[in-house]
Amino acid sequence: MHNNIYIPADYIETLQSTLPEGVALEEVLEACKRPLRKSLRVNTLKTSVDAFLERAAEKDWHLIPIPWCKEGFWFEGDESTTPLGNSAEHLAGWFYIQEASSMLPVNALLANNPNLDAVLDMASAPGSKTTQLASAMQQQGILVANEYAASRLKVLAANVQRCGIANVALTHFDAKIFGEWLPETFDSILLDAPCSGEGAMRKDEAAMKNWSVASTLEIAEIQKGLIESAFFALKPGGTLVYSTCTLNHHENQSVCQHLCDTFGDAVTIESLSDLFDGASQTATPEGYLHVYPHIYDTEGFFVARFKKNHAVDLPKTKSKKGKFPFSRIEVKQADAITSQLSKDLGITLPDQFSLWQRDKEVWMFPDAITPIITQVRYQRIGVKLAESHKKGVRWQHEGIMALASLTDKETIYLNAEDAQAWFMGRDIRPDGLSGTGEVIVSYKSMHIGLGKWVGNRIKNGLPRDQVRDTNLFKD
Repeated sequence: MHNNIYIPADYIETLQSTLPEGVALEEVLEACKRPLRKSLRVNTLKTSVDAFLERAAEKDWHLIPIPWCKEGFWFEGDESTTPLGNSAEHLAGWFYIQEASSMLPVNALLANNPNLDAVLDMASAPGSKTTQLASAMQQQGILVANEYAASRLKVLAANVQRCGIANVALTHFDAKIFGEWLPETFDSILLDAPCSGEGAMRKDEAAMKNWSVASTLEIAEIQKGLIESAFFALKPGGTLVYSTCTLNHHENQSVCQHLCDTFGDAVTIESLSDLFDGASQTATPEGYLHVYPHIYDTEGFFVARFKKNHAVDLPKTKSKKGKFPFSRIEVKQADAITSQLSKDLGITLPDQFSLWQRDKEVWMFPDAITPIITQVRYQRIGVKLAESHKKGVRWQHEGIMALASLTDKETIYLNAEDAQAWFMGRDIRPDGLSGTGEVIVSYKSMHIGLGKWVGNRIKNGLPRDQVRDTNLFKD
């Protein structure tokens, strides 16, 4: 128990005044003081749930299904030697360590929603919900993932790369711009809004240190601007999910009511009371999910889903285009590159991607971004596939790892010792082997990197931000 957890008296008073009938204040507060159960989500871009469960059984991991996410599990296992995040499976992108309740917003957006051609995640870092969305999209369509905080953008990019995602475009804006710059552009939008974080105190005993009623009211005003922007950016017929990891009504029900008051009959609230078995325990009369931490033994969370019934009067369109630094590679050159990709690594470029170039860099962009590719500035689009040189191209780790499931050609299977050395950024010398050119290295059926043969040595191509130096897996 977090005996030193700080819970302000004003917060307790505010919480008590809004608790629904049948929910005891003492139960909520006691739950807030208990440490969180660890949970994870299988990344189906890299593996299947069944294959992951087989691997977990081999490692004596006990996994308990999370009711609202078929890829999600509570985790029980021995981390005394190796933290879960330093397991080979995590480093290879087979799963994402994600709090169970934070899986709710994405599943609320996905439920009975076939419109995933153009999706916007307005506040993305560190990437749990972005990677969850991308896993569901299976490299189809375009997912624009925005993050306002520059310090968190690098972490978001690293998680996207580790999970092998190719159809994401990253932006770095105050999310209030999307309604003006990309009006009625997206089929589905997730706004997991910045909030006071009341629901997160179970993992951070100092989360409430700066909490006040005044600060929640200030944050709620920001959230109202964000939800308006999201609704402007949503296509008619599209779906919007609004969520927070907080429990007060100012940042939740009041923000949702502001949306309904602002846009009238253009908004329909879509009830989430039957999103999963047991959802009705946390459903509000409106059909929102207001998750108190003692109900499912999770963080506190709030989730609401809306449909946009028809077009609305839009703000004056603005954009911040700047000069777009890429050009699409002409057919003849693109064919030569894709032929080389097939010859070298046995990979066929998926039909939904095209090749673009910036100087000597060759990038793989999702075709679905074409209508908006010059409308705003992007931090990055898709994945870097290669760098061109006089004799052809040199393949790049991030692009090949996003495509590696498409091939077993030119793959070297490593033992545990070599795999550990690989994740530590070291070159390896597989026993009795030598070769030429680039090669994919794998461990226990997991593709873990792209290297280059230098005689009997494979030169390590792992990006520096994915190198781990200590407490690595031992199996």
